[in-house]
Amino acid sequence: MRDGESVEAECCPKAGWGTGGRARHRAAASLQSRRAGGKECEFANMVKYSKISPRTRFHYEARARVIKALAQPTRLFIVDELSKQECCVCELTEMVGADVSTVSKHLSLLKAAGIVLDEKRGNQVFYRLRVPCVLRFFDCAAAVMKSLAAEQRATLSAR
Repeated sequence: MRDGESVEAECCPKAGWGTGGRARHRAAASLQSRRAGGKECEFANMVKYSKISPRTRFHYEARARVIKALAQPTRLFIVDELSKQECCVCELTEMVGADVSTVSKHLSLLKAAGIVLDEKRGNQVFYRLRVPCVLRFFDCAAAVMKSLAAEQRATLSAR
C-alpha cells in the first residue's frame, strides 16, 4: 500500500491507484448497477463492508501465500520428500520426473512462501523444510478427505 492510500483502495482492484480511485469506482459501480438492474459490483461490496484491519488482512494474506504454494501436486510431493531428508535439485528432478527448470521453479515458489530453505554446496543446491510442522497440514488434509469419503458412503448407503 502506498502512502496516503486507504485499505479499501488496495482491496478493490478496479479502484485504481491515486486520489479519488475509490470514489471513481463507486460512481462507475453505481452506474453499472443501474444498468444491471440494481446488482452492485462485488469489489464495491467488499470495500464497503470490509471490517478487516490492515494488520489482520496481512496475516491472512501471508497464510494464503503458504497455502497457495502447497496447492499443487508436484510441490506437495516435493515437500513430502523433503520431510524425509534434504535433497539437491538433481535428486528432486529424478524423483519428480520433470526437467530441472520446472523443479527449480517449484522450489523457488516454496522458498518464497517460507516453506523450504536452500544451502549451496559447491555446484549443488540442497533444500530442506524450514519447519517440520508443515507436515501437519498433510494430516489435516487427509482427515478432511476421510471425513468427506465417510459422508459420501453414508449418503450412498442411505439411497
